[in-house]
Amino acid sequence: MVDKPKRVRKAVLPAAGLGTRFLPATKAQPKEMLPVVDKPLIQYVVEECVASGIDNIIIVTGKGKNAIEDHFDSSRELESFLEEKGKHDLAKMVRDIGSMVHFSYTRQKEPLGLGHAVLVAKELVGNEPFAVLLGDVIIPGPNPATKQLIDVYQSTGLGAIAVEEVPREKTGLYGIVDVEQKNGTGANKRILKIRDLVEKPSPAEAPSTLGVTGRYLLPPEIFDCLERTKPGRGGEIQLTDALRLLAKEVGLLAYVYEGKSYDAGDKLGFLKATVEIGLENREFGQAFRDYLRTLKL
Repeated sequence: MVDKPKRVRKAVLPAAGLGTRFLPATKAQPKEMLPVVDKPLIQYVVEECVASGIDNIIIVTGKGKNAIEDHFDSSRELESFLEEKGKHDLAKMVRDIGSMVHFSYTRQKEPLGLGHAVLVAKELVGNEPFAVLLGDVIIPGPNPATKQLIDVYQSTGLGAIAVEEVPREKTGLYGIVDVEQKNGTGANKRILKIRDLVEKPSPAEAPSTLGVTGRYLLPPEIFDCLERTKPGRGGEIQLTDALRLLAKEVGLLAYVYEGKSYDAGDKLGFLKATVEIGLENREFGQAFRDYLRTLKL
């Protein structure tokens, strides 16, 4: 009898990077706290976790990231001020930010790569499957990408990473998966077995046009793979290298998820996310749309 896969309860959010692509805006504040419309980047990611059934979020922070912890902490002074002013809806909103899920924090003392950031969370994750979400990738929508990966894991018992079609001329910007094509129907057609992963290949060398999107559902075996992964350029431990080991030794799936992602860690992607999410806002989206129509481009 095959054991049923464990329920996925935890997620790791690496947030220790220096955010150099957004200097000078990130000189004194974390990149993850940059607002997209009316929420910081990382709150979109946390809300995706909550909507996916995650109940324990582990945020990997670093020097100068206290604002992240403060944002998800209680703020009794602010709540009291808002209540006294009769702004009960705002007070509730502030209160809910800190109570929607259990938060744990651990520090990555040196910027030694994404793989190292995940490894830092090993003790808090323990021997169970977990999600990894990059804090500068937003995937809004009613069907959370993380929930889709959890469903794949529950049905197959294997780890899975979210992928999407990217233009071949832009494969050098992504991790690209080499997959075994298989015929299927419906959701099964979206599940592909990974043979290998290649980090930022040239268009001519890319084994496919399926790019890694920034959402991962990983078994605890990934920690052993990370511990055996040798540091690469700059002394960094790359998650991609550990995923290659995991694919060969345990098995790993790619899932062509339903939805649209915004790489808000890139300035153009950040602007696209701000505009498109702003257009969907119930309060002022139509007025914003009308304004954009008046621009002479």
